[in-house]
Amino acid sequence: MFFRLPRSVRGKLAGAVVTVLLACAVTAGGIALGGDGGRARAPVPAPPSSDIPVGRGAAAGLSGTVSALQVRLRAQPGDWLGWARLGAAYVEQARTTGDPTRYPQAGRAVARSLALRPRQNDAGLAARAALAAARHDFRAALRDADAALAVNPYGERALAVRVDALVELGRYAEALAAARHADAVHPGIPSFTRLAYVRELLGDADGARKALEVALQSAARPDDIAYVATALGQLARSHGQYATAFRYYALALRAAPGHLPALEGRARAYAARGELGTAARELREVVRRYPLPGPLAALGEVYEARGERAAARRQYALAGAWADLARANGVAVDLDTALIETDHGDRRAALRAARAEWSRRQTVHTADALAWTLHHTGQDREALPYAERAAAPGFRDAAFLYHRGTIERALGRTADARRDLSAALRLDRGFSPTGAAAARSALSALEAGR
Repeated sequence: MFFRLPRSVRGKLAGAVVTVLLACAVTAGGIALGGDGGRARAPVPAPPSSDIPVGRGAAAGLSGTVSALQVRLRAQPGDWLGWARLGAAYVEQARTTGDPTRYPQAGRAVARSLALRPRQNDAGLAARAALAAARHDFRAALRDADAALAVNPYGERALAVRVDALVELGRYAEALAAARHADAVHPGIPSFTRLAYVRELLGDADGARKALEVALQSAARPDDIAYVATALGQLARSHGQYATAFRYYALALRAAPGHLPALEGRARAYAARGELGTAARELREVVRRYPLPGPLAALGEVYEARGERAAARRQYALAGAWADLARANGVAVDLDTALIETDHGDRRAALRAARAEWSRRQTVHTADALAWTLHHTGQDREALPYAERAAAPGFRDAAFLYHRGTIERALGRTADARRDLSAALRLDRGFSPTGAAAARSALSALEAGR
């Protein structure tokens, strides 16, 4: 059990996170227009007029694009399109480096673009939509994406953000239609991968895999190959197909050595197979370069499974510190807070955060988070409908099944609990170093009580 650290300690940890994130920003971002500077890592120059890749999942090339745009905008400060592209580049940098301090920079650049050209500025609206989505304001993201598409129905960025916003608002049928439309209008990696994800959420894992395989066949750039291969690895791993997952992660890392999502996925696959030492070593490298709540919590769980509770607490505290930093930079982090605090911290804070997130967007993930938080605060009768809501679209997730089975067991619904706990372990026997062990223990207890 994690005991919440004092605020003064979390403040020091937050400072450490800021240091790491600023180091990431310096490495990936080069000189930011208006002040902070650093040395770019192997910058790849890009023409000032080129658009920013949508959803590629890698930072390579972004620093060169940002630097080129900065030079252009110093010479031509009235270039509204350049400001929109710079804003979009900052959003992409924040996403690929885990540095939320880029979001205010993105906001200023996008605002400048829209001030220079208030009407018929689809690039500025699309960039503002991407920024809103990155900050988890999905209603605003959808509004701006729709406004951008009203100006330019073929805008790739706006088409992509529209799918993302509908997904994150839990409007899955509309998201599927939007993904199909994006694929028809702008076929390519961004539309293929989004179509795959919506299909997975709707319970069509085979359709998701086929869409990703098409995307992989069309991928030519190393970063695109790594991005799609990693997505195929994640899909395989979430269905307990670890050997297949390792093959895809290897493909991703051959295409783009050091690709962080592939390294994180491979580390989680090692943890799922019980190779906790290897998993810890690889996750340490991931969080050193990419200190986001997901990998930080994953490393904490690995430490916890190894009995290293002090080390685990440090990772959970760092995840909380990242959430504090992100919140300070305009990101809505209630879902992250709920997930971290429910298992590792202040459960009352977790419940407040989960309820707040549910009021904003009703997705399978927010439903599961609220169900799990309600369970941990002793409200299992209220929790069960949310656990059932998480499964309603057909999405199959081992952790969701484990949560639901645990809630059913608490309510005395032993047959249902046995069914769902067994299903969780059949789907992915190592879905979590700690959760899978708890699922096996609960299932054994239920079997013994027959």
